[in-house]
Amino acid sequence: MHKIEIKNLHVSIEDKEILKGVNLTVKSGEIHALMGPNGNGKSTLLAAIMGHPKYEITSGEILLDGESILDMTVDQRSKAGIFLAMQNPQTIPGVSNLEFLKYVVNAHNDNSKKLKEIFQEIKEKANGLDFDLNMLKRFVNDGFSGGEKKKNEILQLKLLNPLFSLIDEIDSGLDVDALEVVSKNLNDEELKKQGMIIVSHYDRFFKKVNPTHAHVIIDGKIVKSGGSEIVDKINSEGYSWVKGNE
Repeated sequence: MHKIEIKNLHVSIEDKEILKGVNLTVKSGEIHALMGPNGNGKSTLLAAIMGHPKYEITSGEILLDGESILDMTVDQRSKAGIFLAMQNPQTIPGVSNLEFLKYVVNAHNDNSKKLKEIFQEIKEKANGLDFDLNMLKRFVNDGFSGGEKKKNEILQLKLLNPLFSLIDEIDSGLDVDALEVVSKNLNDEELKKQGMIIVSHYDRFFKKVNPTHAHVIIDGKIVKSGGSEIVDKINSEGYSWVKGNE
């Protein structure tokens, strides 16, 4: 059993405070839905956990299995078992997707794997993702459709199989078929052993990837926590009922 603990976390961007005391604990096997109106700190929380240098942690703690990760770089946090699937993945011109995935996999292994071995592993993990292997020859995310970018993120997730996954609006910009593929892969029995924090606005996505916990973040604070019934209520009533009970 592994655990991430976020304690009274305050985060600023360019001297503007975004998170104003977030408390959250996520354990292995749990899926936490994180919802809230735009601009209230959902993506900021995920980026802060991952260690994005743009986000300044002014106070509070982030603990992985009881140890602070605040002094860890992004790559150290990744190697410790934290993965961020981005809403808008970066394009990397001049770097083939295959070379990128080879680098990612080898950076997380003590013994480097040969390209042939990694390619075989990629083919196995891509099975069930409806992933065109010709995408491996293309530059990372360069000219990729929204669905292709998100499938590429899930492929990385499956290759690394981290302890904790931070999923930032992976469902945005997906057509019905791609949404089905992405949700099916997140429900993979191996991945469900992880702890997950999933940001989404949509009840339809959480119907496919059913959360064990749900939280509403407003003005930089988690103001409501519970089970999947919170997702249902937000779908039917919006956020007005939460705001009225802050």
